[in-house]
Amino acid sequence: MAVAKVPEGTEATFVEHLLELRQRLMKAAGAVLLLFVGLFPFADKLYALLARPLTAVLPKNGAMIATNLPATFIAPLKLTFAVAAAIAVPVVFYQIWAFVAPGLYKKEKRLVAPLLVSSTVLFYLGMAFAYFFIFPLAFGFFARAAPAGVRVMTDINSYLNFVLQLFFAFGLAFEVPVAIVLLVMMGILKPETLSAKRRYVILGAFILAAIVTPPDAFSQTLLAMAMWGLFELGLLVAYRVHRRATATPEAPAAALPETPAERPVTPDSSGARAPAAPGSPTSAPTRRTNRRRRRRPRPKGPPGAP
Repeated sequence: MAVAKVPEGTEATFVEHLLELRQRLMKAAGAVLLLFVGLFPFADKLYALLARPLTAVLPKNGAMIATNLPATFIAPLKLTFAVAAAIAVPVVFYQIWAFVAPGLYKKEKRLVAPLLVSSTVLFYLGMAFAYFFIFPLAFGFFARAAPAGVRVMTDINSYLNFVLQLFFAFGLAFEVPVAIVLLVMMGILKPETLSAKRRYVILGAFILAAIVTPPDAFSQTLLAMAMWGLFELGLLVAYRVHRRATATPEAPAAALPETPAERPVTPDSSGARAPAAPGSPTSAPTRRTNRRRRRRPRPKGPPGAP
């Protein structure tokens, strides 16, 4: 059985795309690595800043501990890499945008650029919301809920994993308005459908919060409530976008009648009828008649003259 050969031009184009993709990925990885090298001397300060919401609510006999010796070096190292990756998100998104932009239409380019910017900003807002609002409430609740005689101490690796998981969960939760607006603009869903299915969306928010957050009811409830509020915000924006998209366009101008009998004749200032428009059925005969009228008679010569 003969195997179909791939055209040389198609294979070359595919290889060029792979080379460009590798170049874009190397630039994104280079940005993360450069930031990691620049932030590594401040790894201990970064971890102290991350641990501040917990250390601020710990009792006097509470502390953070390291259950194994390498954890004192591994935990700040992991945190520094995570911070470098978070800061480099705009660079990574730009490389993705530069790779896919040549294959998009102008309308799609105008749509993708604001979505990338808004999704990046909302992801950072989700992380800031978790750090400044959720962490103090959650850690304060856990510290006060400890039984009498129990010293609250947590391993630095366990705390880092817990915090990074919450950062990621709240960062993704803040992308809900962008996802809703994108689905409405693409015509996949309508705002009325989302509004009618609100109860199922709320149930899904609690189920998703139970999956992506650590196994405690407090953080799950806070994340689910935040997702619910973001859903309502995205639904409000989607209604406005859908209303603009479905606005009735202006009515087209009425066409002129096709026949000369039906076409209205507008008299000029002297009361005479206006000449027919160029290209109309009566324009060519009128021009021929005018030429005949402007033609002067020939002078008669003597008899016998040619």
